[in-house]
Amino acid sequence: MTTEVYLVRHGETMFNQLNKVQGWCDSPLTVKGIDDLKRTARALAQVHFDNMYSSDLKRAIDTVHLMKNANTVSQIGKIRKLPEFREVFFGSFEGDNINKTWAQIAKTAGIGYGTNVQKIINQLGLEKFREATKEADPRHLAENKQELDERMKRGIQNLHELTKDEERVLLVSHGDFIKTLTIKYWKKSDGYHDIPFPDNGSVTRGLLHDDGRFEIIDYNRNAESL
Repeated sequence: MTTEVYLVRHGETMFNQLNKVQGWCDSPLTVKGIDDLKRTARALAQVHFDNMYSSDLKRAIDTVHLMKNANTVSQIGKIRKLPEFREVFFGSFEGDNINKTWAQIAKTAGIGYGTNVQKIINQLGLEKFREATKEADPRHLAENKQELDERMKRGIQNLHELTKDEERVLLVSHGDFIKTLTIKYWKKSDGYHDIPFPDNGSVTRGLLHDDGRFEIIDYNRNAESL
């Protein structure tokens, strides 16, 4: 059975609003974040899901419960939390100012693009950006490309096992993780720079096939376009 996966990015959080690095660290959803999610939840209220899943971070868990409570056509039991679908880990930079973090990574990589992360990544490529992030991290805890790739593969394998008898599921995850997953599994992607960062509350759809193959078929749709 092929399983359709609705990947939802969590709503805006306090750290998003305060321009702070937010990977494995957590902060609560804002009022705007909740309001945006309610629009997404209403747009999906008549979509039948066999199950709903979430990253194990609180902002994702709060988001999936908003989706569950608004849905009128699905019978969802206990939400299963999947740590493999956490956000990218930024190590010692967690909770720091985003602009200062990007500037430090650019300095470590030896380029002069300051705080514009898009230009930094376009110059370095995503793999070298991940390596520069790990190198710039004083404790070298940040995930590099290999570590993140391995975690994504484990996540897809685990999801495949869990959803073998499910036709459609919803899974709440995180912006950088969803974007990186899309770069890896979307045929329309030719690299980092043609894909915008997914919006809070947006929906990205994928297909998980019988043989375990995963592909992205639709990216970063907002409530009005669902």
